[in-house]
Amino acid sequence: MSLNSGHELVLVVDFGGQYTQLIVRRIREHGVYSEMVPYNKAADVIRERNPSAVVLSGGPRSVDEADAPTMDPAALQGIPTLGICYGHQWLAANMGGSAKKAEGREYGRQALTSVAANSWLAGLASRQVWMSHGTEVVQPPTGAVVIASTDGCPVAAFADEANKRYGVQFHPEVSHTPAGKEILRRFLFEHVGLKGDWTTANFIEESIARIREEVGDAKVLCAVSGGVDSSVMAALLTRAIGDRAVCVFVDHGLLRKGEAQQVRQAFTEHFHPRLIVFDARARFFSALAGITDPEQKRKTIGEQFVRVFEDHADDLKDCTFLAQGTLYPDVIESGSSTAAKIKTHHNVGGLPDWMRLKLIEPLRWLFKDEVRALGRALGLPEEMVEREPFPGPGLAVRILGEVTSARVATVQEADWIFRTELRARGLQVGIWQSYAALLGDVRSVGVMGDERTYENPIILRAVQSEDAMTATAAPIPFEILEHIATRIVNEVPGVNRVLYDLTSKPPATIEWE
Repeated sequence: MSLNSGHELVLVVDFGGQYTQLIVRRIREHGVYSEMVPYNKAADVIRERNPSAVVLSGGPRSVDEADAPTMDPAALQGIPTLGICYGHQWLAANMGGSAKKAEGREYGRQALTSVAANSWLAGLASRQVWMSHGTEVVQPPTGAVVIASTDGCPVAAFADEANKRYGVQFHPEVSHTPAGKEILRRFLFEHVGLKGDWTTANFIEESIARIREEVGDAKVLCAVSGGVDSSVMAALLTRAIGDRAVCVFVDHGLLRKGEAQQVRQAFTEHFHPRLIVFDARARFFSALAGITDPEQKRKTIGEQFVRVFEDHADDLKDCTFLAQGTLYPDVIESGSSTAAKIKTHHNVGGLPDWMRLKLIEPLRWLFKDEVRALGRALGLPEEMVEREPFPGPGLAVRILGEVTSARVATVQEADWIFRTELRARGLQVGIWQSYAALLGDVRSVGVMGDERTYENPIILRAVQSEDAMTATAAPIPFEILEHIATRIVNEVPGVNRVLYDLTSKPPATIEWE
């Protein structure tokens, strides 16, 4: 279901690049609605939806390989197009030019050493760009001229003003290209002629109309956790259909310390006093007994949520829809024809085939920052809007190995100490997510009180991110980490070692499972 009804649309063709989702984000930041479409479906989607413009993403392959990703070039006829990295090379190779593997790979920060004076790249505040390629354009497309070069890349950018086709070998979507936002702005507004009329206000208006059309007179079960996504989703559903949005909180026993009580209080006080609460802790722990595989955990939890809802069908007043706070990154990471399945999100791939409730996902095409902006526009308090992301399966995916009530208690205490210490020092500002994880099936030797111990290690993780698609470890001062480690070992039974995870995403994910 598209969200651009009556508005400008830019489709981003995904050739498998690691920054494709970031291109979509950057375009939306300019007030233009954008969606990602896999290359093998792109031509049909472009013909069907007639976008205002198309952006071709980067990718890991070389365009001269026999099985390299491609699409029908005719689908782009008459549509303003920007190729980035692989997309830049693809335009050349399929529009009358040529590209080939370069003698040397160009990676990292580079400078545009020459820029045509009358080109759309002229007069940028910075000529620094981010390169990541091993293939280069030899001849630009028919009708295009070279407008920029670097020391190692003679065709760093080209332009065909008559056909509105443009290509850049570098990545304007990443922060390492300081003028990247301006480059995209020029393409969208000066060359395509867009207005940038996609706003939070009209998203709310259109979503309400869409929800009412889809739901009709039915009632919708809004599964809420107290997190940003489900809270905003519930607020939007409540705005759209009022009391027919039946908000339900399932306490599965896998929340952080004191969080179940906080959810009840915050949710009912601020915008929806009719919260229904089901205590299903025993059920979830029983279902998770003996399960160690993370994918199976997620699927089990997804199934148990629906089992709870269906067991309480009478209490839920014959709801026929189930609303969830699924976001765009959830959909992407759960796998598509171009993106590998990183992990099954319980609210994307974990729902069983026998589920009788029809699924509705009003936030499915939004990124986290867009959801926060939506929450503010809907009047949610700042403490709810700025809450750190928390996985739907809860602490089950922060316990490596079998999930037990004792292990959950251990993680809750360590996590509480970690996040309390960060908040006490103001270090939570700028942190996307912070938590403690337990290596449940791993024990290490230690010494306490002159006696040997053989207990579990705790992993601390705090990351900085814009949208959870990429992340870096937060630079917490060593002396603070040392103090936190000392507290955890002294105060949390069964723990004798604390480690801090420095791994970025990629190659790791934010969560351990």
